[in-house]
Amino acid sequence: QVQLVESGGGLVQPGGSLRLSCVASVSAFADHYVGWIRQAPGKAREFVAAISGDGRSQYTTSSFSGRFSISRDNSLKTSTLQMRDLGPEDTAVYYCAATTTPSRSVMEPDAYDIWGRGTQVTVSS
Repeated sequence: QVQLVESGGGLVQPGGSLRLSCVASVSAFADHYVGWIRQAPGKAREFVAAISGDGRSQYTTSSFSGRFSISRDNSLKTSTLQMRDLGPEDTAVYYCAATTTPSRSVMEPDAYDIWGRGTQVTVSS
């Protein structure tokens, strides 16, 4: 079973940057798609970005393209979400998630069956 632990969240001023990390404890990390999903208070989960097991394919939406980027290092069993030009609307708990066999598009939160506990990102002056 894969366990995921996120880190790197915190308080940042508008316009700032943060780098979130996700460390996985599993022997077959490279077999997993990794996604980052966020959830703001009172709102539904929102897909942010995903990356294929070999790192060759990356997925995001127009809401994040150009500001957020996802990467992974299979040798370290980590994934990173680099975020820049943050605004108050980016305040949320950010979750790292993984799956080996997505039953739907990896751009949908329900595609993932393994989740971390999340890390809080707060954008405020």
